[in-house]
Amino acid sequence: MLGLLCCVSVITFVDRLAIPVAAAGIRADLRLSPEQWGWVLSAYVLANAVFEIPSGAFGDRHGQRLELTRIVSWWSVFTAVTGWCRNFWQIAASRFLFGVGAAGAYPNAAGVISRWFPKREHAQAQGFVWAASRLGGALAPLALVPFAARFGWRAIFWLLGAVGIVWAVVWRWWFRDSPEEMAGITAGELVEIGAVDGERAAVPWARLVRLPHLWLIVAAYFCYAFGSWFYFGWFTTWLVRGAGFSVAQMGVFASFPFVMGIAGNLAGGAMAERMVERYGRRSSYRWIAAVCLVVTAGILLAMSLVRDHRAIVALATVGFGVMDLMLPAAWAMCMSLGGQFGGTATGMMNTAGNLGGWVCTVAFGYLVGMTGDYNLPVRAIAGMVLVAAILFVRVDCTQGLQDDLRVSRPA
Repeated sequence: MLGLLCCVSVITFVDRLAIPVAAAGIRADLRLSPEQWGWVLSAYVLANAVFEIPSGAFGDRHGQRLELTRIVSWWSVFTAVTGWCRNFWQIAASRFLFGVGAAGAYPNAAGVISRWFPKREHAQAQGFVWAASRLGGALAPLALVPFAARFGWRAIFWLLGAVGIVWAVVWRWWFRDSPEEMAGITAGELVEIGAVDGERAAVPWARLVRLPHLWLIVAAYFCYAFGSWFYFGWFTTWLVRGAGFSVAQMGVFASFPFVMGIAGNLAGGAMAERMVERYGRRSSYRWIAAVCLVVTAGILLAMSLVRDHRAIVALATVGFGVMDLMLPAAWAMCMSLGGQFGGTATGMMNTAGNLGGWVCTVAFGYLVGMTGDYNLPVRAIAGMVLVAAILFVRVDCTQGLQDDLRVSRPA
């Protein structure tokens, strides 16, 4: 189960980062300005934000087998369509539709984890899933830059579309929504998971929207996303146009932060599990998130000030790794608030994150267009990450829904 979730996490991040990695060829071919490129980068993020909650709720209500099959099939089709785009409007539309399909991937993965893993292992399982996403982020520049140099940027998207369709077919064939439906699972495993034989209840929207700490983590994730989406969107362009790296150097060094992100997520998941055993969920999750983001804000500020290439690579790498160290704790925190409806709750949180990412990617382009300075937006991003740290430290993940909403199946 975890292997399949990690595979789709790798695929989604390679697909996401294909656009910024291929930026040089796309912008030259389609003649896109910095402002237009900001809209291309953000089109996916905006669509993801709009459709994240409905997708997470649909998976909670009707099952992640159907929803993740739909998600990956849809986004793979529009990944391939990107390779046929010929102007700004076509590529912006294709990326928006890509985001419509991709919305809900991680909330639905969280929904799978909430049903298939014991509560004590939620953060560690999330650590593996997010580490896999960073593996995808590391592979994107390393694999796609030389691939585009040989076959052209359009071929990247045709190849990635085919890979996603293969995963969707395997998932639909193998996965079952409830552990008790899986052939070969033992009674002891069901007890360890904490599985309950029952039908899925309707999402209790009224109870969810009345959770003050859910709204607090939503606000915190909005601010945090400025930091993550800088790396997902503008980082490769910043390395070339802001820090003075060549495209070939970018193809190597842009992967370093994502390699560190793999370690950060794995370490963060294990650390969160151990700290919860010793200090409890509330203190452990909030302080992991807050401390990591304070350190990240300082590193981002330093990145915008130094000029030495070695220092920039070191700071960017460590900064992303530290920021990712808090990710398993943040998602486990939100899953705890949502209880059985962790997919819906994390969908709300990730919607806010995508809205933050959309604002960040659009604003970055306009700030560069007005000032010609690629470092000024990085300093603003550092400030938003610091605000996120202040908000996370106030979240109490024990003030959420109880896991008593599952409806018993009729005899």
